[in-house]
Amino acid sequence: MPTTIHPSAIVDEGAVLGDNCRVWHFVHISAGARIGARCSFGQNVYVGNDVVIGDNVKIQNNVSVYDAVTLESDVFCGPSMVFTNVYNPRSAVTRKDEYRRTLVRRGATLGANCTIVCGVTVGAYGFIGAGAVVNRDVPDFALMLGVPARQSGWMSRFGERLPLPLHGDGEARCPATGDLYMLRGNALRLQEA
Repeated sequence: MPTTIHPSAIVDEGAVLGDNCRVWHFVHISAGARIGARCSFGQNVYVGNDVVIGDNVKIQNNVSVYDAVTLESDVFCGPSMVFTNVYNPRSAVTRKDEYRRTLVRRGATLGANCTIVCGVTVGAYGFIGAGAVVNRDVPDFALMLGVPARQSGWMSRFGERLPLPLHGDGEARCPATGDLYMLRGNALRLQEA
């Protein structure tokens, strides 16, 4: 299916968008952006030049995806969440050559009004709660809450909380899908069938 772009949106010449994307009111996608298929960009979203976005990414209203950010497939960015790309900004000091790269791995959820401080990796299927401030790497499947964000639990691929300790050994099934997850030390893995 073709991509749909609202008349009020600006998609700069050179931007690459995959099939079946939806670009809503007042969105601006910069020329260097590389975007996969089936993505949705809510009202007032900005996408920078040095941005890579995978397939099936949902970016809700009022989100700016600045240069040096990569979002893998199936990432969800909640309303008004924030990315940064300079760690110590000053108006009078130019630091465009100091951007820190941020990577959000496949299937992660970034809750409404959360902040992702530049230079971190959010692991696959990580779940960042609303309003949290992430200033360090997030493990796969980790539930992160608070300011600064701290791990509060584990989440399944389906987005259900798993009854597991933060560290140690254990196993749990997703209550929605029945998928089995194995905790070994500080790492959670989905047990493939």
